[in-house]
This record gives sequence, C-alpha cells and structure tokens, in this order.
Amino acid sequence: MTTEIEQSNPDALPAYTQSQGEQSTRRKPKNFPGNIAGKGRARLLRQSWPDYVKSLGLVALVTLVALPFDYSFDHANLVMLYLLAEVIAATRFGLGPSIVAALSSVMAYHYFFILPRFTFDIEEAQYLLTFAGLLIVGLVISTLTARVREQANAAQHRESQTAASYDFSRSLAAAVELEAIIPAIITHVKRVFNREVVILLPEGDALTSHVLNSNVTLDEHEQAVAIWSFQNGQPAGRGTQTLPAARMRYHPLKTARGIVGVLGVKPVDTSGHLTPEQHRLLGTFASQSAVAIERIQLAEQAQQAQLLRETEKLQAALLNSISHDLRTPLSSITGVLSSLCDDEAHLDETTRRELVENAWEEADRMNRLVANLLDMTRLQAGAMRVAQELCDVQDLVGVALAELSNKMQDRPITLNIPANLPLISMDFVLMAHVLVNLLDNAHKYSPPGSPIEIQARIVDTRLEIDIADRGLGIPPDETMRVFEKFYRVQRADGTSGTGLGLSICQGIVEVHGGRIWADNRSGGGAVITLTLPVEQPKTTKTEALE
Repeated sequence: MTTEIEQSNPDALPAYTQSQGEQSTRRKPKNFPGNIAGKGRARLLRQSWPDYVKSLGLVALVTLVALPFDYSFDHANLVMLYLLAEVIAATRFGLGPSIVAALSSVMAYHYFFILPRFTFDIEEAQYLLTFAGLLIVGLVISTLTARVREQANAAQHRESQTAASYDFSRSLAAAVELEAIIPAIITHVKRVFNREVVILLPEGDALTSHVLNSNVTLDEHEQAVAIWSFQNGQPAGRGTQTLPAARMRYHPLKTARGIVGVLGVKPVDTSGHLTPEQHRLLGTFASQSAVAIERIQLAEQAQQAQLLRETEKLQAALLNSISHDLRTPLSSITGVLSSLCDDEAHLDETTRRELVENAWEEADRMNRLVANLLDMTRLQAGAMRVAQELCDVQDLVGVALAELSNKMQDRPITLNIPANLPLISMDFVLMAHVLVNLLDNAHKYSPPGSPIEIQARIVDTRLEIDIADRGLGIPPDETMRVFEKFYRVQRADGTSGTGLGLSICQGIVEVHGGRIWADNRSGGGAVITLTLPVEQPKTTKTEALE
C-alpha cells in the first residue's frame, strides 16, 4: 500500500479528526503522564482482598499463640510477636495489608492483654505509649518494605527493558539487508509491546507500508496521520496530543541526517495503554530502527557509488581499448586488405601469404581483446555462469595450446603433467580461457624463443597448475597488483594490452573456489600458479572393508 506524500498539517486532515481532536485537547487521555503518577500511588494501596484476609489471619494467629503465655511472659515481650506479624505482612502482602496488620495488632494487643481485658478501656495511660510505638513501628516497617519492593520491581523492570533493547539492537546489527531489518523490527516491537506494527518507508514521492503476517490496513485517514508524523518529525495519533482520534500511534524514524520512515503501532486490546516507561522504550526502539534503516540505505548508496565508479572506469578502459588496442589491429587489417585489393600492387605469393598471416594474427588479437572486455563486463555484473563437470587436466592444457598454436610456434613448451591426475570439477570452457590468457601473458612478456613451462600436481586436496616463463619477471612490489583491473607492468618495449587478462583469470578461478598468485623464478622469469579444489571420491562400504 502506498500513500502519496503531500504537504499536510492537522488543519488539512479529515474533519473527523478535528472534531474528536478538539475534545481530546480538553480532556486528558487515560494514559496521560500526569494521571499515571496518581494512579501509581493509588495502586500501592490497592491489593487483592485475600491479602488483607491473610494479614488479619496472621494477627489472629499471633494472638492465639500469645494467649497461653499471658501470665508467664511480660507484655513487652508479647509486643515483639505482633511486630513480627507486621514485618511478615509487609514483606509478603504489600503496603495495604501491612497497614491493616499494624492497626489490628494494636487493637488485638489492647483487647486481649491490657487490663481491663476484653474491652478497649485504658486504666493506665502508660499503655498509650506502647500502642503508639507499636503502631508507628508497624507503619514505618510497612512503608519501608513497600518502598524496597517498589524499587526492586523498578530495577527488575529496567533490567527487562535493557534486555529487550539489547536483544533488539543485536537483531538489527545482524541484519545486512532492508528485507531482514523490517521483519526484525516488527517482530520485536510486537512481542515486547503486544502491538500490531506497520512500518512506512518513503519510495519516491510515496510512503510504502510494510507489515508482517498482520491484518493491519491503513485507510486514507490513517495514512494522513502517518504523513503528518513523517513531515513534521513528531509522534502523532493514538495517545498523543496530535490527532489522537487515529487508531494507531505513529513514531517518526528520525536520525541526525533526517527522517527515514514512520513506525506505527496499534494495541491488540483497544483498552490497553502504554506506561511512560513503555513509551520511552518504544521511542528507543524507534531510534534504533531509524539508525539501522539508515545504515542499510547508506550501505546501498555506497555500493551504488562504488559500482558507478567501477562502471566509469570500465567505460574509460573500453574507450581506451577502442581508441588504441583495438584500433591498432584494425589499422593493420585494413592496410593488408587494401594492399591485397590493389590491382596495381604486384605481390608475389610469399608476400601475399605473409600479409594474410599478419591480418589473421591481428584479427585473433582483436578477438581476444574483445573477449576479455566482455568477460570483465560479465564478472563486474555478476552474470558469469559456471557449468562445472569433471574434466581431464591434460585435455584442458591441450585445448589451450591448440588455440595458441600459431603464436607459440617459435616457443619450446615443457609439459610436466602426471598421467594419474584425478578428474577435476570445473567449467572446461572458462578454465581453458584462463590458461589461454596465462600462456598469452607468458608469451607476451618473455623474449622470443625462450621456453614456457607448464606443470600440474596435486598438493593435499588441491590441484596446482604453474605457467612459468623466462622473461624479465615482475617487480617484487607489484606481484599482487598485476591482478588488479586495468593494471599493467610498465615495460620499455611498450607491450600492448588492456590490463584485464590476469584480472579475468583471478575472477574465474575464484568463482571455482580456487586461488591464483604470481611470483618470480630463480634464474629469471615469472611463474603464475592457480589452484582448484579436488573433489574427494566417495568410498563405498566394500572399499572400506577391503
């Protein structure tokens, strides 16, 4: 459900909110903070009637226990029994029953133990001091005990609020996407406050509502209240001074950078109201939710900015390749075709063949450059698909060498590939492209006629393939940078290239769950090593027994 955002204020909202809102401004709502304090004090005196009965029964029990000792104990000692009853009543039953116990203790002590007995007459005025002391001590004990219980309950309540806030913040911190943040907010708020929850987030010029397994629907009146809260950055709706006739209470999700949305809550039981402490906790939840949503939005913006920078960099590389790396072979091909088409040019068969071979090499070079650019584009967009199957390493190396057969004619190739290598799970076409790029790189950066070595072996549970040459090697501080996009080792001979080949190799190898790195060889030259995981064969029960 979406709501168009318009400039609105309470005067512009539907008429029903105005009429009811004016009445609400003259009459404080039930959960207005000024009324809560008075209700809290009254609640201290309001106990269930069984507690009062129990306190009276406790005094009666003390009286029955004390009667047999009337003549053998001093009356001052019997007073201690009534004080004990008052302490028990205060700790077990609360303030109201403890006060009743104090009053009934004075009356029982006077009636049963002070002469004349079984009357409330007083012959000696000294007993008035005893009665006053018993009553005052009982009331003090009751008040102090009730205060301690109230503080203990408040501490327990604060602890539960802190635990709820911590659990809520931990859930938000674990979420890394907006699709996970919203259910976490709704679930926690609904569980802690027993409220139906809706979250409204701006999308373009509209507010979009998000609910989770709920029948909450927002009509145009509720939407208008939510819009007012979003635009003014203040709570509105039920239980507030602004548009209190609404069915839901709306909290703006506010951060230092602005308002990122609105949190709406509606009680499951319409007679239920939040206490001031719950309102503060709900405000804390709203602040944490706003920060979490803003964090996700900033992360998405940063990711989009990074993607934009990479796209711009790729576009610049494409333009550079088109203007230089692709233009050079095109110029060569155009020149060859022009010479072949020139009727006045008298070319013998050998010259003609050399021109055709040169055009072929330039076309193959241009095709490889275009393929690298397209592969990098797919890697950058995450669109490269890997179709893995069990493949033979010798076949893989053979296909790569066959593709470069014309270029590698003047190079001695040394192969060291054991015949007993297991089949490796890989995308054959992509891995062949990796080997072609590595071999072409070795050919490009090593002197003509120098050897190129290919070695494969199993190390632990991984296949390692080395492509080694006898060129100038790689500067030690650039062995890691050669795999960066568009990065090329600067050579005096001006070797051409886009700087994408090794980066593409790294992307394809990592998609297969492997690694690739470069190093220098002793005696000169560079070696590039890639690893791929070896799929462990499953052992049958028969093999295990053998």
